[in-house]
Amino acid sequence: MNKIDKTAIILIGFQNDYFHPEGILTGALEDSEGRAQMLSNTLELLEAIKDREDVLVISTPIQFTENYSELNEPTGILKTIKDTGAFCRGSSGSETIEQFEAYSEVITEVKGKRGLNAFSNTDLESILRSNDVGKVALAGVVTSICIDSTGRSAHEKGFEVTVLSDCTAGRTAFEQQFYCEQIFPLYAEVGVSKDLMMNSGVSA
Repeated sequence: MNKIDKTAIILIGFQNDYFHPEGILTGALEDSEGRAQMLSNTLELLEAIKDREDVLVISTPIQFTENYSELNEPTGILKTIKDTGAFCRGSSGSETIEQFEAYSEVITEVKGKRGLNAFSNTDLESILRSNDVGKVALAGVVTSICIDSTGRSAHEKGFEVTVLSDCTAGRTAFEQQFYCEQIFPLYAEVGVSKDLMMNSGVSA
């Protein structure tokens, strides 16, 4: 198998503070119906590809120490995370959602993410390259923040990028539609999970 044929699914933000009913930032995702549907689609995707040798699955949780010393005068969403105490290491909110437990042997967890970009402060790039990955498919939240930031970075590093529109969610349905139609196509393919289920690669 050559490099171009291997794909990594990068799971972003699938943590209790976003998905649990009592999660600190659950309310930040106003499109609760869209969030529920994308989670269902993602679980269906994981079930379909769990035995595939040509697909690597990586989770990139974001976590901070109790005093958030990793954040220096944060702004925007990172300031909100610090002010609300979200994703604090050791808290239930920072833990990966329980729905992923059934796929723990399939998912490789890459620790160290402390910002918007899953490549920053992590070993994600080296893991992808050591596994001969040439394509990445993004799933998770939030579309306009971590998904976009990670997608742009992957593109700049030379990976072929696909954003799975049915496995990602924005803060609102409008945001999700806008990014999938107007922003992501500038540097990535926009596909759906069934593309990945049926093919060794990902197509739009």
